[in-house]
Amino acid sequence: MSESFSELFENSEIQQNVKPGALLMGTVVSMNREKAIINVGLKSEGFISLHEFKNAKGELEITEGDVVEVALDSIDDGLGHTLLSREKAKRIKMWQELENAMNTKEVVKGIVTGSVKGGMTVDIGVIKAFLPGSLVDVRPVKDFDFLLGQEIEALVIKMDEVRNNIVISRKAVMQEVNSADREALIENLDTGKEVEGIVKNLADYGAFVDLGGVDGLLHITDISWQRVNHPSEKLSIGDKITVKILNYDKEKMRVSLGLKQLTPSPWDNISERLPMGKKVSGVVSNLTDYGAFVRIEEGVEGLVHVSEMDWTNANARPSKFVKLGQEVDVVVLDVQESKHRISLSMKQAKENPWEAFEGTHNKGDMINVTVKSITDFGLFVGLPGGIDGLIHLADISWEKQCLQIKLFQLILKAKSLML
Repeated sequence: MSESFSELFENSEIQQNVKPGALLMGTVVSMNREKAIINVGLKSEGFISLHEFKNAKGELEITEGDVVEVALDSIDDGLGHTLLSREKAKRIKMWQELENAMNTKEVVKGIVTGSVKGGMTVDIGVIKAFLPGSLVDVRPVKDFDFLLGQEIEALVIKMDEVRNNIVISRKAVMQEVNSADREALIENLDTGKEVEGIVKNLADYGAFVDLGGVDGLLHITDISWQRVNHPSEKLSIGDKITVKILNYDKEKMRVSLGLKQLTPSPWDNISERLPMGKKVSGVVSNLTDYGAFVRIEEGVEGLVHVSEMDWTNANARPSKFVKLGQEVDVVVLDVQESKHRISLSMKQAKENPWEAFEGTHNKGDMINVTVKSITDFGLFVGLPGGIDGLIHLADISWEKQCLQIKLFQLILKAKSLML
């Protein structure tokens, strides 16, 4: 049956008032393998690819008879078809919601999906927004990667639909939340109290921990009883940790935190476990110009001064005797428990070559030696045990008149031996 005049007039009125981009409610009339036929009350029905009705798992979310919201692309594509879009409807709807959220300062939620120059991208529904690096946190953050994949709350601060640009601020939300939480947190910040926090930034001298509205500094020396060269050896941005409040300055709003203080100090009663003169084994943990640090217990290091490394080479560089990670035997020389200092000796863990030489040789014994160096005043020779001896110029020969000749012959012989 042909349409009545009133129906034609009504459809004509609808088509005059509806423009491309408008949101319409339509009914799914039927579906085939590729498209869904949607009736939105216009003269002709529209077609939409089924792909636009599938979720992230690829599952179809509509059936015949469902009422869906779509966007009008064109009333007539020239072939008598109405062109509709489900994806555009979602985007238009989301833009409207975000615009309303910006005007009312309503918090929106989104998933951080990637890093770009100057900030991060955040998916809010089907809309991709930009989170500038300066608006990530209340404190400057160099590395934003800890937020990747996380859901965040933010305020929309700028929108430009023509340029498809939305700017959001996580910092604004944190400031509002922190201002409320800060007061409650401040009341409970007491020295010695254990609190939970999230590592938000790392520096050479320590880690900044968000306690939930107040930031505290975990100094590098308070991270572990062991030597820590950089906080990243023990912590990562985003880590949730429990720390102890070491000091709190209300006027300056400074909070000092400790992590190692949550475990017993390995220095407690160290004098009883490591009395002076005890021989122990350890691992070289650090090298300096003046000696080597040796880890003899978990969290306990002692210093072997360069003068205590070898009996015969007191002035050589520490790297000549040991390497990092090398296991060595040492003797405890001194323990200062209150200062967490232990003095160690490597040479005293070995036999003293001077005493050994004295015990096996007598004055007047004949021994074979190797010339090590020649000076104007005599010869330095190597003795058993790695010690050096000096033959003075006056003791090289009894005959003074032949001294120069004999010395020259010795020099030649010494050089041949050294080669």
